[in-house]
Amino acid sequence: MGATNNQVNAERESLLTFLAQQRAFLLTTLRGLDQEEATRRTTRSELCLAGIVKHVTQMEEGWVRFIEEGPQEVDYESQETLDHHENSFRLIGEETLEGTLAAYERQAEATDAYVRGLPDLEVSQKLPAAPWFPEDTSWTARDVVIHLIRETAQHCGHADIIRESLDGQKTMG
Repeated sequence: MGATNNQVNAERESLLTFLAQQRAFLLTTLRGLDQEEATRRTTRSELCLAGIVKHVTQMEEGWVRFIEEGPQEVDYESQETLDHHENSFRLIGEETLEGTLAAYERQAEATDAYVRGLPDLEVSQKLPAAPWFPEDTSWTARDVVIHLIRETAQHCGHADIIRESLDGQKTMG
């Protein structure tokens, strides 16, 4: 016997709640900062807080597009791909902290609405060919949402280190 609508909705809401918690932890690392502070590198890494939020925004958008449209062809060896990835972690040109935070909020709302609009979490797409994915593997929408939680949590850890290095603030503890 399949899952009831209530079970599907409960699972969906549980996953989205965990994702929302991770998003909130990430945004906590930017609380009270201005653009200069949010774009400052505090470690040898190229990462900065605003850049992490920009990257997570783009990552969410890409994974929602994957659920909807399937995998995109990407040449992981091309300079254009490498540049795009590096630039996803920094504000460029006229990009601002305020605009980056607004884009993250819009993407979070769009992701949540999209996931809530799916008939279930079994929608599946074959993963793109990439060195880090097993060949001929598919992910369901459920797998993608779990990945979004995992990826956001990983970047929360990066953000915690950067913020603590900046001024000693800790997200938790």
